[in-house]
Parts: sequence; C-alpha cells; structure tokens
Amino acid sequence: MSWLEMNPVSIRQAEKDDLAELEWNGEYKHFRRLYADTYTMAEHGGAVIWIAELNGSGLIGQCFVSLKRNIPELADGLVRAYVYGFRVKPEYRNHGIGTQIMTTIEDDLKKRGFQQITLNVGQNNQNARRFYERLGYIVIGADPGNWSYIDDQGRRIDMHEPAWRMVKDLQ
Repeated sequence: MSWLEMNPVSIRQAEKDDLAELEWNGEYKHFRRLYADTYTMAEHGGAVIWIAELNGSGLIGQCFVSLKRNIPELADGLVRAYVYGFRVKPEYRNHGIGTQIMTTIEDDLKKRGFQQITLNVGQNNQNARRFYERLGYIVIGADPGNWSYIDDQGRRIDMHEPAWRMVKDLQ
C-alpha cells in the first residue's frame, strides 16, 4: 500500500477561511494581499485556488490558476489557463500529492473547455522542471521572470526570477 493510500489527501477549491493557512505559518505572509486578490478574482470567475489537505495535518499543498490575465499568452479566459504558486510542503513531497493536485487542475480545466495550460518554472529549479516534464509539459522558451506584488506591509516588491515557460495541451 502506497503512502498516499494510507494517508488520503483531499484536493478542493479554497474558501475564504483558508486564506490565512495559505501563508504556511507565516512563511508566505508577504503574499497575503496577493492571496486575497486572487481569492477575489476566484469569486468573480477569473481564478481558482486549489488546496491539498491531509486529515489531521491541515493544508499541505496549494496551487493558483488564472483563467484570464492581462497577458493573453499566459491565460486568455477561453483556451489557455496559467498555473502559478504551486507548492507542496517539503515533508510531503515525493508521495504523489503534486501529481494529484495537477491532475485535479487539468481535469477541472478540461471541464471548463480550456485546451492548454501554461506555467513558468524557475530556471534553477530542476526538480520542478522534471516534475512538470513527467506530467507532459514541454519547455517552449525562456521568460525573464520580472513581476511584482504588494507585500503584507503595503510595500511594492519587484521580483526577478528567470524561468522556463512550459505548456501542456489538454487533448
């Protein structure tokens, strides 16, 4: 019997009460406003926040999906969706949880009529790239990885995270 069979994980869409737990005991509190903004987008049909829970251990994984962005090559609201902020707590990795989350996302997007998923993976994150490649994603080019957010203190934070752009057709 596999670890996942012995420790069932539920994958579901986040609710407002889950927002604080997305911060992982403060590790990601700087993204508090980003999480709240994404939840508001989800309420209006522009995004989905997925969480993985292990009974008794709470949130152990999460992923954000933009259905429509101001950059149509990432997510156009019709054909293409964009996955980001995907993480599984380190102590729960390599048990199939990430695959379960991504399979749930792909199935949901197919039901919504989407035909392609895009994502960026850090150029220095070879483990994540291999994970996505195992799931059928292919690298289509480089992305400079320049983005910004407003942190929990109201400061604008500019990020530079060179990435590989990856896609998967949902046929």
